[in-house]
Amino acid sequence: MRQSMTLTVGALVLALAATLAFAQGGEYKIGFVNTERLFREATPAKRAQQKLEKEFAGRDADIQKLSKQVRDLQALLEKDGVTMAESDRRNKERDLANMSRDLQRLQREFREDLNLRRNEELGSVQERANKVIQQIAEAEKFDLILQDPVVFASTRIDITEKVIKALADK
Repeated sequence: MRQSMTLTVGALVLALAATLAFAQGGEYKIGFVNTERLFREATPAKRAQQKLEKEFAGRDADIQKLSKQVRDLQALLEKDGVTMAESDRRNKERDLANMSRDLQRLQREFREDLNLRRNEELGSVQERANKVIQQIAEAEKFDLILQDPVVFASTRIDITEKVIKALADK
């Protein structure tokens, strides 16, 4: 719903700009920045991704270790559960339930923390990119620069490469 609303607003802005240019007989310079590509290829975005991977590597390893312990205990119960003493089997089943619950909690906390940090890092990259876009707009006398989401943008008006290069210089 929100995305279609944004697409509609973007289309209206383009239509309005085209109408104004035609009505006034003037030329408008319009640019477009592909945000997804920017976050994928820009040097600061790559550094942010590497920083996040390094920051969360330890927790990810702990989760993988616990996940393996859960799988191993589950396999043991499936294989030998029938021949185990009743009290041993119950204790192992209880351990498995506790470990599974801990694993799910750790995974959920990991995802939440990772998403929060990713949003912080990408917000910083977006802020820097917006400054660069504004500098390019002023230097090259753009009248309008759009960012995603847009329905269509010609490669002729795509300035994403300029923004990526300008971010790499900083």
